[in-house]
Amino acid sequence: MKNKIVSLVGARPQFVKEAVIASEVHKTNAWNHILVHSGQHYDANMSDLFFEELHIPTPQYFLEVGSSRHGKQTALVLEKFEDILLREKPDIVIVYGDTNTTVAGALAAAKLKIPVAHIEAGIRQSPKDMPEEINRVVTDHLSSLLFCCSELSRQNLQKENIIDGVFISGDIMYDLFLRMKPYFLKDKILQRLHLHEGKYTLVTLHRDFNVDNKENLVSILEGLHSYSKAMGLTIVFPMHPRTQKRIEEFNLTKYLDFMNIIEPIGYLELMGLLEGCANVVTDSGGLQKEAYFAKKQAAVIMPDTGWREIIESGWNQLVPANMAKEVLPQTLGNKSAAYPDNLYGKGEASKLIVKAITSTLKN
Repeated sequence: MKNKIVSLVGARPQFVKEAVIASEVHKTNAWNHILVHSGQHYDANMSDLFFEELHIPTPQYFLEVGSSRHGKQTALVLEKFEDILLREKPDIVIVYGDTNTTVAGALAAAKLKIPVAHIEAGIRQSPKDMPEEINRVVTDHLSSLLFCCSELSRQNLQKENIIDGVFISGDIMYDLFLRMKPYFLKDKILQRLHLHEGKYTLVTLHRDFNVDNKENLVSILEGLHSYSKAMGLTIVFPMHPRTQKRIEEFNLTKYLDFMNIIEPIGYLELMGLLEGCANVVTDSGGLQKEAYFAKKQAAVIMPDTGWREIIESGWNQLVPANMAKEVLPQTLGNKSAAYPDNLYGKGEASKLIVKAITSTLKN
């Protein structure tokens, strides 16, 4: 009888990671792969669109958890996912990243003595009390198989005495980027938005510490305005609903007059915009790394990042929100850094992960 593995997803980064792993599992007929969607993110732009673009199969289970407080959301996933595990009795549970879905899935599996495989393990970031950091630390300590994107992640685990079952797989987001690159909708979206390649900065902002604080948000918007004016670059801003709401609440809409504001877009269009831009300003963990894949420098509006390898190489720069007005123009104007190759593998992470899990199942 073929082994059975349950894969749990619930948020945008997890959908795309799942797509790559599921494709490799299907290609190699490695195991019976069951997909569970928690419903943590349910907006069409953040969920359904990825299923369509990345050909992710329809989940066998949808938990309909939705958005709520951390404790309630985690508890709902834990309760509903436990029922599925008791029914399916998988050999391994795969979880991805650092969401409430991730830690709830790991807890449910570990308490039922089902081994947990954590993809994107070993990432550490300050402040230590941020929900994502709590989720990833707990998940790592519950996991039997830990797949690290980089050597730095492996070292982070070693510092916490997590040594067994650790693999440096590379980053499956890079697998995805390379696989989907021929389908990025650069020409189409540039034409639709009347943009010229290399003549705009791509911006995304959604973190609470950036957009929920009026002073920080003003600093970022003024920094973007100064840079745009000095360099003659358009600001293209797919605006998150949270950011739009705060800008209206804080009466900051005047800052949007010089920007090209668009609705949130799907992966292929976003990567098309990324390919065509001059550089990036973001507080997205995914986009700062995708900018590196695309060889575009990024100003990362965060106090710290889990992707420290790119910062330490000098390619991306951390910019505190309260200093963005002064620092952003200087940071985006610095083009002296050399591109650091192979920080996250060579685009074969999914093969290495499936091979390692298959080997574990045989033992």
